[in-house]
Amino acid sequence: MGKALIIGAGGVGRVVAHKCAQNPDVFEEILIASRTKEKCDQLKKELDGGKTKVHTAKVDADNTEELISLINDFKPGIVINVALPYQDLTIMDACLATGTDYLDTANYEPPEIPKFEYKWQWAYKERYEKAGITAILGCGFDPGVTGVFTAYAQKHYFDEIHYIDILDCNAGDHGYPFATNFNPEINIREITAPGLYWENGEWIETKPLEIKRTYNFPEIGNMDIYLLHHEEIESLAKNIKGVKRIRFWMTFSQKYLTHLQVLQNVGMTSIEPIEFEGKLIQPLKFLKAVLPDPATLGPKTKGKTNIGCIFRGVKDGKPRDYYVYNVCDHQECYREVGSQAVSYTAGVPAMIGAMMVLTGKWKKPGVFNVEELDPDPFMDALNKNGLPWKESFTPDILD
Repeated sequence: MGKALIIGAGGVGRVVAHKCAQNPDVFEEILIASRTKEKCDQLKKELDGGKTKVHTAKVDADNTEELISLINDFKPGIVINVALPYQDLTIMDACLATGTDYLDTANYEPPEIPKFEYKWQWAYKERYEKAGITAILGCGFDPGVTGVFTAYAQKHYFDEIHYIDILDCNAGDHGYPFATNFNPEINIREITAPGLYWENGEWIETKPLEIKRTYNFPEIGNMDIYLLHHEEIESLAKNIKGVKRIRFWMTFSQKYLTHLQVLQNVGMTSIEPIEFEGKLIQPLKFLKAVLPDPATLGPKTKGKTNIGCIFRGVKDGKPRDYYVYNVCDHQECYREVGSQAVSYTAGVPAMIGAMMVLTGKWKKPGVFNVEELDPDPFMDALNKNGLPWKESFTPDILD
């Protein structure tokens, strides 16, 4: 059916490669490319012997010309970008130059300042339309599945959705005093940025982690959740008509927050360069280098994640509540693909999104967030590929 170029060989890239290889009827060949080719070669060793042909290459995702050359040599049907969000635009440029479909899991961020907006990528819309190619933005879990959940709720259960709460719970324990479950640089930038939510057509800003609630998560129990800004709020506010409020919540343990506060107090989370022994270094990048690599946490992490959406709105003139979510076990993920659940829940949807494009279900010219597309085949594919979802019409509601 098709060929896919996977850019990035970290924790999420590992999951994408494994899941592509589990679907050889769609992914006949994959090329895994990264700045560190050794990681790609290790993945190839794990996947060789299956029906999907696996290739590897070294590439600098900051270099558009290198990317263009690699795409022209391999001629993939789609590029799956699971590199850093800073590299979204160079990869989109390369896809545009080669007429290749594109998919990513997180919106572009300028490296010099935490700024989580889609405007840079939405600006490609007309150029992708004219080129006749597809770009799918934010096709991890959140953003990604949360947008598909929203489209599914809108299609099947509501005439209007008025309130959306996105809840991301990780109850896993990796045993380290402090470690992040995905790229430390991206994770810490998100958490230390001001909180934002959307209400009545306006953005409401809060101090970082200022708003806290406790929620009783199915299969996990009570967990403290904190309001953050997350990029899908922006796209859902644009694409879900009639919505009055959208909020995003994430769990953090007190141990995690205490370590983070200490690191902030000594300047280790800063992105402003400082001079050290005659060289300019960014404290956050140095911190990333000394923290455990999230891709190595799989063997140690035990427990579950629960990520989903609570909706409130109306159907046939009557109020309706609806909660749809997935529960994922860290050790089950590790046994299947060698990764913990945070990488798994981001990587599986990226593979499914690429499958949707390659099979024509999501193939149309332009730049799209996932909630703009038909949710039904994606929801079906979640159940078949390791992320089964559950639903409730009597959920606990956040105030």
